[in-house]
Amino acid sequence: MSNNVSAPSQGNANLGVVVVNLMKGVVYRDQNPAVWQQLEELHGPVLDYVRVMGLDLILDEAEGYAFLRQLDEETVEADDDKTKLPRLVARRPLSFPVSLLCVLLRKKMVEQDASGGDARLILNREQIVEMMRVFLPDRANEARLFDQIDTHINKVAEFGFLKKLSGNPPAWEVRRIIKALVDADWLADFNDKLKVYRDHADTLV
Repeated sequence: MSNNVSAPSQGNANLGVVVVNLMKGVVYRDQNPAVWQQLEELHGPVLDYVRVMGLDLILDEAEGYAFLRQLDEETVEADDDKTKLPRLVARRPLSFPVSLLCVLLRKKMVEQDASGGDARLILNREQIVEMMRVFLPDRANEARLFDQIDTHINKVAEFGFLKKLSGNPPAWEVRRIIKALVDADWLADFNDKLKVYRDHADTLV
């Protein structure tokens, strides 16, 4: 008896590889060049595919990253009625210290880009602590402050905005995808936000 199920074409197989990688998280050109090349070749089909699931493809060729983002109020036609799609990409609210760290890292990246320095922004633990300490309570308790900031660093790394580098002392590379989170609108009123953060910290001391 013949088997009517045909094997997937190479194009479909590549499409599946790209979509699965995007569903798992951010795709970086430097970390996964083979998938990145397939993504560039299949940009249109990938976009059409994920749109069916209420997702949008964000691809920044200049910075070398791509990810999926939920479309707001995305609907599909079903029996002449509009059916709202369930959320596929979960919202992950950021705590005050984590959002603060993201903003400070983004500002540091802007400063480095403006100075024409290295494209990679690499910071050690002490540098990150110095950036954050003025905005956090328990500033007099050095050991507790370091432990708290380590927790915030690990959470930002979990979200994909920091990449821990090998070596001693430890250092982190700020991934340029943070530009997609902290955009120009955030930076426009950056000083106002820092004042709010500082006032918040002072109320907790």
